[in-house]
Amino acid sequence: MINLLILPIILPFLFAILLLFFKNHIRVQRFLTLLGLAVSLVAALCLMWKVKTVGVQTVTLGSWPAPFGITLVADMLSALLVTTSIIISICVVMYSFTAIGEARERFYYYPAVLFMLTGINGAFTTGDIFNMFVFFEVLLIASYVLIVLGGEKRQLRESIKYLLVNVISSALFVVTIGLLYSVVGTLNMADISAKITEVGQTGFLTVIAILFLLVFGIKGALFPLYFWLPGSYAAPPMPVLALFGALLTKVGLYAIIRTYTLFFIHDISFTHELLLVLSVLTVVFGCIGALAYFDVKQIIIYNIIIAVGVILFGIAQMNDSGVSGALFYLIHDMIIKAGLFLLIGIIIKLTGTSNLRKMGGLMKTHASLGWMYLIAVFGLVGIPPLSGFIGKLLIIQGGFEADNIWTTILILISSLIVLLSAVRIFVYAFWGEPVALPTTQRRSYRKEMIPATLLVIISIAYGIGSEWLVPYMEDAANLLLNPSVYIDAVLKE
Repeated sequence: MINLLILPIILPFLFAILLLFFKNHIRVQRFLTLLGLAVSLVAALCLMWKVKTVGVQTVTLGSWPAPFGITLVADMLSALLVTTSIIISICVVMYSFTAIGEARERFYYYPAVLFMLTGINGAFTTGDIFNMFVFFEVLLIASYVLIVLGGEKRQLRESIKYLLVNVISSALFVVTIGLLYSVVGTLNMADISAKITEVGQTGFLTVIAILFLLVFGIKGALFPLYFWLPGSYAAPPMPVLALFGALLTKVGLYAIIRTYTLFFIHDISFTHELLLVLSVLTVVFGCIGALAYFDVKQIIIYNIIIAVGVILFGIAQMNDSGVSGALFYLIHDMIIKAGLFLLIGIIIKLTGTSNLRKMGGLMKTHASLGWMYLIAVFGLVGIPPLSGFIGKLLIIQGGFEADNIWTTILILISSLIVLLSAVRIFVYAFWGEPVALPTTQRRSYRKEMIPATLLVIISIAYGIGSEWLVPYMEDAANLLLNPSVYIDAVLKE
């Protein structure tokens, strides 16, 4: 019997291969993509329930015992992230049916999406640090295809920067893994944690911790390593931007969270203090960017960077409230950012521009879009009882519990700046005098509103249903704060 843990990785991979044989059959591609994602979602939900009821799930490939074999591990954090990634992919694929264009659909758009999801889910569930590198490369290769698909001049220019940054980051990742292996003699993540506990976190291991922060900080857009992100993410079509904004940076964040709660926990006065400082600086510079631009894409892209800082601020506290809040906010941010990008895509399609100064009066012609966008903004900011509230509240509580008073106040103030930047889009695009709109198909608009609305509804349910979801977040946080549970589950044999 195939282990449930493997299915969210192997199913998108198999369906992606199958799609390669239907290059010119767009309807078949659409159907098979949705089918593959739907089956993967069922498997992910079953896996999450099994983790909740039974505990951490592991499988070591090839029947080699851990730590010698390649191990896949699903704890509650992995299961939640995998499930959320598949839900977002389903909505973005539905949106793509009318938004991406047939030319791109014929050139392996859907296989690239599924290959990227394979890498993302693999990175979330691997228990081997070198295999994390391998899955990073799988998702990056697929993202290279997506970022250039269509061949527009801006895409090609930004893709070169995107590729160079990630190639350098990947090379540094391999070097850092090699350095870590030279000290602990193993690649199994649970075994690495156990070995570091035995030998103690020496100064050399702290240097390795900083190198990992550098590697994952590039991929996760941590200050000052986010310089590549605003231009690169704004270049591809909106469905691709939604996938990148909701999922790609979160893989980098996950890697920081995993290594800084499993490996490098013996010198937190240095490593986590550095993480705290960088997270606050990320929030500050993200806020500056969000206020500086009048381009709707750039405003929401800089809000991705703000969220990265807020999440890592919660992790840096290393207490129950901070870590639980960070995980709650992480899932919230994935869902709401995807929804916001899809809604922004509709606004750009209706107005024919991403420049706020050239928009106006959409509320008189597309009121439902306006109210849906406003609800999404309130969710993004964390106005109760919407999804951002619980996560932000717990992060703030964790900051105060750790006596980081001034930095916590700064995180609170950032919420007002997020609100200001996002509401500015609403004011410019929906109020004021109507501007002449290019001709658009009403049917296309309605089809694109369905997945965007679905994501907003999911985010609302995530906020209102937080009472039922908090136990899942607490399970994930408890395991992160008690690495022995993870180690015992993997090395039980």
